Amino acid sequence: MAKSEATARSTPNLLAPELMARVEQIRIRTHKLVNTALSGGYRSTFRGTGLEFEEVRPYQPGDDVRSIDWNVTARTGHPFIKTFSEERELTIDFLVDTSRSMDFGSRRWTKREAAAQLCALIAFVALRHQDRVGLTLFGERPGLHLDARKGTRHCLRVIREVLAAEPTDGPGDLQAALEHHLRAHRRRGLLFVVSDFLEPSFAESSGADEPAWADPLASLGLRHDVICVRVVDPLEEDLPAAGLLPLSEIESGRWMEIDSRSMRVRESWLAQAALRRERIESILARARVDLVEIDAAGDIADPLVAFFRRRVQRHGGRVF
Repeated sequence: MAKSEATARSTPNLLAPELMARVEQIRIRTHKLVNTALSGGYRSTFRGTGLEFEEVRPYQPGDDVRSIDWNVTARTGHPFIKTFSEERELTIDFLVDTSRSMDFGSRRWTKREAAAQLCALIAFVALRHQDRVGLTLFGERPGLHLDARKGTRHCLRVIREVLAAEPTDGPGDLQAALEHHLRAHRRRGLLFVVSDFLEPSFAESSGADEPAWADPLASLGLRHDVICVRVVDPLEEDLPAAGLLPLSEIESGRWMEIDSRSMRVRESWLAQAALRRERIESILARARVDLVEIDAAGDIADPLVAFFRRRVQRHGGRVF
């Protein structure tokens, strides 16, 4: 996917005061949304992770035999059952792509800035409901990891780290990031995977082949509630008739020049965008994980609210 170098802005080079000002802008911009429809949708959609293991105790007449812990029973020679308590807190983790393609933006915001706004919306809603939020960044190499915690300062740090992380030159290694999350998080939780999903192994595959991250994503979907957030810039979807355009791939540095006045060129651009969307939707459907698509130049909250409504309708208000 080619991107105009003139409109590719690198957010991580911000000075500290400018970075903090950007974080504060995002906090102010998302404050009203957190207290309106978004909060209601979050509360209706995510009710926590259900039941949490509490203890093993001796079996008593009337206990459900399906709760018997057969390992302990066999070891002791007496029946024991597992007991569970309702878990009140939800653990939310963000897995955010910081590869160089996320620093592209043809309008006001880059895809990285749009990702930071999305994380801010969810993090502040989670804070309002006393839920914990964690962050893992990934690019060509593994990035920063923040354990899930509560608190305003922690939420602000999540936003700051998404904005400030140094971009990596190569495509993001989503496969490694998903495999690490699968190993490190045994307890069921909610995972938002935020990326443009433009790695070469995906974009250049032949149609039937799946990217290397498809299998670990499916495995994560069996253990956790996984939501993939695809961040798209308008120029990646629709090429304007603007004459001869010199374009450069951010990650490879390869240059090309295209004539955007040509209807055939613009139709091919649209067709490639449609193919990418169809492929990602197909892969995520087979992995049984949900997809939210956000426009880096548009409203971030509306797609989230629409997603919450779909989840409530599909699951009757329950996730787990």
